[in-house]
Amino acid sequence: MEQLVIEKSEDALAQAAPLVKTRTRLILALIITAGFLDVIDFSIVQVALPTIQTELVVSLAESQWIIAAYGLTLAGFLLLSGRAGDIYGQKKLFVFGIVLFTFASFTGGLAPSLLSLIISRAIQGIGAAISTATAFAILVTTFPEGRERNRALGIFVSVLSAGFAAGSISGGILTSAFGWRSVLFVNVPIGTVAAILSQKYLANNPGRAMDKHLDLPGALSVTSGLILLVYALTNAANAGFTSIQTVLPLGLGALVLAGFVAIEYRSKSPLMPLAFLRRGTVFTANVLALILTSSAGGVVFLLTIYLQRVSGYLPLAAGLEFVPAALIFFFVGGWGSSWLVNRLGLRQVLVISMMLITLGSALLTQISVTSGYFGILPGMVIWSLGASIGFPALNIAALAGTQRGEEGLASGIIGTSQRVGFPLGLAILLTIATVTDPPPAGAASQLGSLTGVVTGFQYAFLASTIISAIGLLIALRVKNPRMRVERPIFS
Repeated sequence: MEQLVIEKSEDALAQAAPLVKTRTRLILALIITAGFLDVIDFSIVQVALPTIQTELVVSLAESQWIIAAYGLTLAGFLLLSGRAGDIYGQKKLFVFGIVLFTFASFTGGLAPSLLSLIISRAIQGIGAAISTATAFAILVTTFPEGRERNRALGIFVSVLSAGFAAGSISGGILTSAFGWRSVLFVNVPIGTVAAILSQKYLANNPGRAMDKHLDLPGALSVTSGLILLVYALTNAANAGFTSIQTVLPLGLGALVLAGFVAIEYRSKSPLMPLAFLRRGTVFTANVLALILTSSAGGVVFLLTIYLQRVSGYLPLAAGLEFVPAALIFFFVGGWGSSWLVNRLGLRQVLVISMMLITLGSALLTQISVTSGYFGILPGMVIWSLGASIGFPALNIAALAGTQRGEEGLASGIIGTSQRVGFPLGLAILLTIATVTDPPPAGAASQLGSLTGVVTGFQYAFLASTIISAIGLLIALRVKNPRMRVERPIFS
């Protein structure tokens, strides 16, 4: 009788295994969809900006707020969203974030004025922050720490990275064929289906955090402080670090964030326990994430400007030139990074990543007016190889050793580091690049003008090389974390 019971149990487990595997794949697909909507929406709208500017009759400076509003609220609400998911339940917030993002996409597509479009974009950013922070946490609770999680993280991050290039290409196609409103409307059916499937298939678990109290003073201070910081860095990219538009919000943001640290130090239920940053590789991973995304934010932007302004490529053609980099991120990052981490260890992969990024940035310092696309291709490919394995490895490092109920906190912190890194790198490298950029001149001195532009780019890529080298020194001090084993949650 006992033997019969054992055989039936084994048969039941054998039959359940394919169903469990299918469900985890569906969950991963839903998580990727939410993250992909966030990433692609950033680049897809950027391509449509000139058309929006023309149709709504606004200046270039005013149209930049269409991008900035989204980035500000997204960066500001990541940490709060991640922690709220730990307390109230990841699924509830994940579905709410997708619904909010989808609704804001619809209202943005109908926007009759610049102001209404900017408001919709700000709400989109909040929805994206909620869905991406909780999506990352759901991934952590679904896949146990080790090989399974590493592979899932690699696929997740690589698809998001490739989404930037996909957004640039699809944005050009949609805008040309159907107008700029289509780049917002396209989110509606995708978001609707994702919300319905998520409600049906995601595990309906309560919050996993032991402490169910949400630190409101900490939430308000860190959200407002991060918004001020990203706002200041956005202004710095356009007006420089010494402008009043940069100095004032930067100083105020620093004060508010210092207040946040003081609140967390005294709080009995902190939004971000300061001791959490000292655990394992969490702090080092976030510092490296800041450095890597700083390099990415500046390098990709400068290469885009170089191809269009110096080499004379049209916007869509310039976007297509990044397809090799997107393929590297998708294939090497999606499968190669986790494979390397499992075989070489986290420290070795991060060291290799920063070495390649440093070498790629160094090669880009050799660009000239006549280099063209094939002149920048070697540096871009090597840089992309390093970054493609670096992003997934950093997320693995940021989540290593995370305890039950801290998944949203960890995802919110690493997400915030990455979101702040992009405008920080763009502001630093663009400030350096424009030092030798002369004012517009006549046709007779056009070559001299382009030489000045390229010289500034060379200095900027040199700065990127130095920043990446610092990241390499930090990566050398990373310790391979011990992976703990936990059972995945499917229902």
